[in-house]
Amino acid sequence: MIQEYREGVSADFTGTIIDIETIGTFNERYRYTGDHREYEGIQQVIFGLINSQYLRIFYITQKDDIPELNEKVTGIIDNLEKPFYAFNTAFEQNVLSYQLGKEIIFENELQREKYESKANAVRELGIINHGDPFNDKGILCMYAWQNGKFEQAVAHNRACLLKERDILLRRGYRKPNGLELFVK
Repeated sequence: MIQEYREGVSADFTGTIIDIETIGTFNERYRYTGDHREYEGIQQVIFGLINSQYLRIFYITQKDDIPELNEKVTGIIDNLEKPFYAFNTAFEQNVLSYQLGKEIIFENELQREKYESKANAVRELGIINHGDPFNDKGILCMYAWQNGKFEQAVAHNRACLLKERDILLRRGYRKPNGLELFVK
């Protein structure tokens, strides 16, 4: 069963910032090769979005509900305001494309350069933590979700969305480079 968290926000930007939380591991055979099969073992369990009016998070509490979450995201993603932004467009774009079975395009990248950590960006820009229980350590969110600590996982996703909004508003975005898409 899909659960939803929602809150109103106000921000001056056009489009939608998307941040997902996942479980699983990269396919090491293809890791860092540019082959998008490296993402085949990663599944979304939390789908968060923020636009100029609201923040919404869809999440599940059981692995068996992953297909239902993917169906929900498939039903809403085409109706979200574009352009799409992410802190790591390659990750969000490729995981979502694999999970949803269709090409998902993120037009704008919030990382200053590939592999920039969100923690560094947040620190450099003086952005508050927004209640992130994991202080920008996403792997801890995966462990929390796997251990049934769903409130913490949702709080982390909420904080990520707010931090990414603040990054966008404070320093802008760049166009993603070198991204190729794989659709199963």
